Amino acid sequence: QVHLVDSGGGLVQPGGSLRLSCAASEYYFTTHTMGWYRQVPGNQREAREFIALVTVGNSTQYGDSVKGRFTISRDMIKNTVYLDMNDLKPEDTGVYYCNAVKFGQNAWGQGTQVTVSS
Repeated sequence: QVHLVDSGGGLVQPGGSLRLSCAASEYYFTTHTMGWYRQVPGNQREAREFIALVTVGNSTQYGDSVKGRFTISRDMIKNTVYLDMNDLKPEDTGVYYCNAVKFGQNAWGQGTQVTVSS
């Protein structure tokens, strides 16, 4: 059973914007902290880099590399978490994974590719 479905990736030029979406089951959306991580292709040994999270209470946190450029939000009607990415840079390239975590138990989306290139 698939609980998290990522979408919205694509090819964008430096300075551009993208919106990623993570559609979650109601159980995960209403009880878990939701977030985004990214992994650089070809570097599977490295841990996924933390990008952003939003708690059930709507508190947010961001990784240092994306502060001021990315915004995470929740849509309570659609059970969807969004990641709005602005002023994209080539180093933002990677596979972005939606994450749901509660008491240390993680669930992951399938990932969506973001490529920032001219």
